[in-house]
Amino acid sequence: MSSRPLVAALGLGAASALALPPLHAVPVLLLTLPAFLGLLGAARSWRAALGLGLAFGWGHHILGTYWVSHALFTDLARWWWLLPVAAPGIALPLALFSALPALLAWLAPAGWRRVLAFSGAWVLAEMLRGVMFTGFPWNLIGTVWAFSALPLQPASLVGVHGLSLLTVFIACLPALRSWRWGALGVVLLAGWMGFGAWRLAEAGPAVEETRLILVQGNVAQDLKWQEDQRLPIFQRYLTLTEEAGRSAHEAHPHARIVVIWPETASPYLLAQDEQARRAIAAALPPNGVLLAGTVRADWGADGRLARIYNSLVGVGGDAALLTVFDKAHLVPFGEYMPLGGLLPIRMVTGGMDFTAGPGPASISLPGIPAFSPLICYEVIFPGHVVGAERPAWLLNVTNDAWFGLSAGPYQHLASARLRAVEEGLPMVRVAQTGISAVFDAQGRGLGWLGLGGRGSLTAWLPPPAAATAFSQLGLLIPGFFMVIALLASNFWRGRHKYMQEQN
Repeated sequence: MSSRPLVAALGLGAASALALPPLHAVPVLLLTLPAFLGLLGAARSWRAALGLGLAFGWGHHILGTYWVSHALFTDLARWWWLLPVAAPGIALPLALFSALPALLAWLAPAGWRRVLAFSGAWVLAEMLRGVMFTGFPWNLIGTVWAFSALPLQPASLVGVHGLSLLTVFIACLPALRSWRWGALGVVLLAGWMGFGAWRLAEAGPAVEETRLILVQGNVAQDLKWQEDQRLPIFQRYLTLTEEAGRSAHEAHPHARIVVIWPETASPYLLAQDEQARRAIAAALPPNGVLLAGTVRADWGADGRLARIYNSLVGVGGDAALLTVFDKAHLVPFGEYMPLGGLLPIRMVTGGMDFTAGPGPASISLPGIPAFSPLICYEVIFPGHVVGAERPAWLLNVTNDAWFGLSAGPYQHLASARLRAVEEGLPMVRVAQTGISAVFDAQGRGLGWLGLGGRGSLTAWLPPPAAATAFSQLGLLIPGFFMVIALLASNFWRGRHKYMQEQN
């Protein structure tokens, strides 16, 4: 096969990434995906189809995850050599998952069956990407709709993977060159948006009981752990807490106030440092409690550091430690070294791997509705954000300072917004450098703190909605529709024909 189809597939994949946050140029998929199916239709062998899928996926993920390179600037003297290869290197294993839909689409008979095969296999690849090698379900195609709550509502039934299936199917219909199929796409899209409008109209009124204060310190990652910056950073969070807490208490003296700091916001180990907790207690408003991201440590009997955790702790007005939650889904190369450390690339300061916590949990504190904490990218895993007991709200604390003013924080925010719709639960997201936000149980934004800003956001905690179909059955629902699409595509017929031609 000549290089021209591979270059074209690479370009089409990169162009498709324009539909992702923050651009949300969704109509571009109506051009790129049909054109890619055209390339597959012209492929002469299964090897050529795999190559086209790999090229498409590589271009798609290079542009979709370019922002990972920004983390290298936190220690450029050490990591400069990774700059040219970081984004392409991360995109390459992700691109392997795009080879599967390319192959199955090539095997399927031409026409609507090929569209079904590509749509179903794309979702299969997304679901596999979410679990294999610890999982990385980033930039799922369904997130292209996260610019508004309206188009996200079907996620309450089928999850983000269901949105991906619908999106890829509709976007590929122009490849069929028929007004009937185009009309079907219009009908599906109209029904999709109509369901969204109906569900948003059914949402109930807010309940003004728990007052939230989201504190965004906007601390640059390269300053975060410098010894001479610890006290100024801590004081910044205390000052923002005290100012916002005083105003909230004066306006609503009987409300329970929950102040939230982002992931690893405290430069001190709050679970062990009583002096730091006393300083926090002095800054809290009456009837207030703090939920804060912090590193937590365990020491052995010999007094040496034994384990460290990425944690969320609760601190009361009397400086008591109310709760501790440890992050379970750790970031490879950031919080632990995979493969026994064969690849010596550790982006987080320190030489010790973090220890994983037990997993999703519902935490109850006096006077506060039960919540499920999600630290950093734990929020990107659909169907895995709540434990056995359903909480009243979701809390995502994160540190996106690693990725600066790039697309990364917007993409992370889109995942958090989708979890709210899928689970029918409010999502409260507090980020070190932004974007911090409060979403209701239907994914509507109730308040924002923009990327790169410093300050606080005060809002009422929205009420939960009724349990959604997705919250009860999870990935079984999009998995069912994915299997139906693949079975209806009859993709194995193409393989039989190919084998006959080879013989």
